[in-house]
Parts: sequence; structure tokens; C-alpha cells
Amino acid sequence: MKETLSSRLTILFSLLLIISNIPHSLQEEVTISVQSVTTIARTDWNFICATLDWWPPEKCNYNMCPWGKSSIINLNLNNTILNNAIKAFSSLRIRMGGSLQDQVIYKVERNLPPCHSFKKLKEGLFGFSTGCLDMPRWDKLNVMLSRAGAVLTFGLNALYGRAKVPSTSLYVGDWDSSNAREFINYTISKNYKIDSWEFGNELSGSGIGAKVEVDQYGKDLIALKALIDELYPKSSSKPKILAPGGFYDQAWFDKMLQISGPDVVNGVTHHIYNLGGGDDKGILQKILDPYYLDYIVQTFKNVALTIRNFGPWSSSWVGEAGGAYNSGAKGVSNTFVNSFWYLDQLGMASVFGHKVYCRQALIGGNYALLNTTNFKPNPDYYSALLWSKLMGPEVLQTIHNGTPYLRAYTHCTKNKAGVTMLLINLSNSTTFNVSVKNDMNLYPPQMRKNSASEILEQGEREEYRLTPKHGKLQSRVVLLNGKQLKLTHTKDIPEINPISTGPHPKATVHISPLSILFVRFKDFRAPACPVKN
Repeated sequence: MKETLSSRLTILFSLLLIISNIPHSLQEEVTISVQSVTTIARTDWNFICATLDWWPPEKCNYNMCPWGKSSIINLNLNNTILNNAIKAFSSLRIRMGGSLQDQVIYKVERNLPPCHSFKKLKEGLFGFSTGCLDMPRWDKLNVMLSRAGAVLTFGLNALYGRAKVPSTSLYVGDWDSSNAREFINYTISKNYKIDSWEFGNELSGSGIGAKVEVDQYGKDLIALKALIDELYPKSSSKPKILAPGGFYDQAWFDKMLQISGPDVVNGVTHHIYNLGGGDDKGILQKILDPYYLDYIVQTFKNVALTIRNFGPWSSSWVGEAGGAYNSGAKGVSNTFVNSFWYLDQLGMASVFGHKVYCRQALIGGNYALLNTTNFKPNPDYYSALLWSKLMGPEVLQTIHNGTPYLRAYTHCTKNKAGVTMLLINLSNSTTFNVSVKNDMNLYPPQMRKNSASEILEQGEREEYRLTPKHGKLQSRVVLLNGKQLKLTHTKDIPEINPISTGPHPKATVHISPLSILFVRFKDFRAPACPVKN
């Protein structure tokens, strides 16, 4: 009898264990409130940005060399997919720069020695020699990017003319602006439009590979400003100055703005690689952990405080962000799961007043928006495109009473009436049933009492649901409303069409586990949003 009872208990325990490991389709009711009377921040119209880097094919990490011919020097500018991918954004911001930019010589004068490519050099910065950009290549880049409607940021060599202190990463001495002057002069003579010039790459704080002390760097920014003022005398055409293009170091950034002074730095650019190295085996778990994703929030806030306290004439930009450093994580950074991190980053940056977010990279490495070999879009490309088409500059405060596994961000809809909400479901087991309320209260919470004014949103919606093919998070194929997004037979980017709920939809919006949803509320009346038809 005891053996029979024991056997039954063992079987029962085994069954319970099996059941506990079966994913449950849980349901959770969540109310999201959108404060629609005022905005909390405003992004640039061209908030979405992608980088073009200088890395040659010999750039390798973790026994992989994923850059191929994707650099500013050797990228095939005639590739149809590349051109169509940029054009699809109408005005995609392109930032040209990266680790090797402070080793680039601009060959402007014809009597200079022939241009040479970056070569492996053990004692060189980042293991490479200096490189060269000749003007025929610069011409081709400008012609192609202009035709594609791109908005250009170019990173200048900020180490030119400096001396390296032996056995350190410190570079000293004044910046020699002569080569930059020739290059900018040539650019002006050809009527090439540059939106912004960025001064150096990752030279701030303790630096990455190389560094410049902040007192010297601030002094050189003043010299760059004088150069720009001289070469662009008409203020209407004057490009912005961006700096320092490095990882945030509060004391260094604060002092940079103090030394350079008012109206010198127009955009404070900082870099984000908060997922660790590309060989980190825990990157997938980090992306799906809302508590880990939130660690970077303080950085966004601190950068905003630096601007407010020391440079109110400036604005904050994410100048480069690839998630995982050293070329990204193969099988993660270029797959669907990375969009959870990427879109959450875009939402956070917007909330904390960042004007621009530059993704590393448009092409090249394992974290690119486009496949380095065949140029086909990776999942994050479509995430960026949807954001660009739907999320306007006006950012609305969005709060909810649910778990942090549900992320929610709301903007005025771009070029159309209503608002668009981005919902990201990081849970692997819970479907969220979301009710959205329009909070039109004019008063802060402590003054509200009986003055609450919330309206349940029940109007027509347009929904864009993103899921991975076959439900595999590490798929490089993304589905929009259940249909695969793929290039047309003419190599054009496919149409991005929503599913409309009709004029009388159910009040709740459903978002399934491990999926992403952009939802446009067409009739949502937000006084903070521009009036549109």
C-alpha cells in the first residue's frame, strides 16, 4: 500500500513538474494613460539615424571578420537595395564616423601623395595605420546620399597635429585644423550640404584607444567654431557642431561645455553599448530583462541634466549605439530579438529629450540594419522604418499600472492626426489586454483631487504587429501583421501597411507575448499635437 501511494505521489509530482514547464497563455489587464495636453520632450524630425563606419575588411573580433566591403571607403554606392533602403526613410540621417576617423587624412590637394587604405599595424591606433579619403570618393558619397535624401553628419579627425604621450593613450598639443579647413572648403565649393560636423570619436573621459584632456578639447572646440563661422558666413547654412562623440563621463562633459562656452556645441553626442561585448553569452537574457534594460535610464537622465545645467543652448544626441560592442553579437544583434532592445532605446532616448539616435551601423558588422553581404534588411531596419514613419517629434507622457515587462511610449503621429503608441511585450507567457485613456488634466497630480479628466480611447485604430518568423526570436525574418516583410522583385522596400480595426473596435488592444506593436489611434484628441487632417 505504501509503495502504491508513493508511486502515485511520484507520478503526480512529475505531472505537476511537466505542467509547470509548459508556457501558459496568461492574460493581464493593463490601463495606459497618455497625458495629451502638453509634451514632455521633442525629438528632431530626423530622429532616426544610422552610421557609416571606416572599418576595413581586416577588422575582426572573436575570430570573425564581419565588415567586408561596408566602409565609407569601399561600400558599393551603386547597390540598388542600399539606395532604396535609404530612400524609404525620405530623410534618413547618416552619421559618417567611428573609431578610425581620427586617423583619416583628407586628400584635397592634387600634389599630395596617393591615398592609401587602412592597413593592419600592430603599433597603430586600434591596430591600424592612418587612412585616406580622396575627393573623388567624397564626391560619389555626396551624390549618392543626396539623391537618397539623406541628412549628413561627418566626424572630423580631432587628433590631427597632436602628439601621443609615450606608453599612454593621451594625445597632447593643439589640434591642427589645416587639413579640416581644406576639406570643409572643398565641401563648400561643391555645394555639398552637411547638417553637422562632429569633433573626434571617443576621445572623452578615459577615452577608447585615445584621449584628449578636457581643457585642451574645449579650447579646440572654440577653434573649430571660429573655423565654421569663417567658412560659413551665412548663418542660415551654417552646420551644427557636435561633440564629443564618446561615452558619458559627467565631470568631463560638464567641463567641456563650460570651457567651450555658449553656442559652440550644438549637439552633445554620447555613445551607448550597454549589452556588453559581442561574445557575451548572456546578451539574449539581458535584452529580455526589463530591469537590466532600465540600468541605462540614469545615463539618459544625467546627460539631460548636463545640458540643462551647463549647456542649455545645446541638445543631447545618441551619436552611436550598437547594443553589443566589438561589431555586435552574431545571431542576436542581427535578429528579431534585438528590436526589443533597439525600440526600447528609441523610446527612452525620446522621453529624456534626446534629439537624435544614431544606430551603429547602417551596414557592416553583426549589428547592422542591412545585411553586410547581400544588403537585405535585417529586422531592426523595419523597426527603424516604422518608428520613422509613425512617431512624430512630440513626445507624450505615458504611464501604466502593469508590469515592467510591458513597455509603452507615445508620440504624436507623424504627418497624420492622432497619436501612435509603441508597445513592447517582453513577457514570454503573458498577453496584455490594454485599455488606453486620454488624460486631458491640466493640473499636476498633487492638485488634481476632483479635477480628473480621463477619456477611454475607443476610436478607430491602425495596428502594425511585429513578430518573428515561426516564433523564433533569433530569426532574421520579421512578420508584419503575420506577413513576411521582404524586398519586392524590383529590390524595393515593401509597403508598410497596417491592419485597420474599423470605426467601432473593441476598447482593448491585445499584445501577445514576445511581440511588438505600433498602434495609431486615429481619433485620439491630443491638444499637444499639431492639427492635421
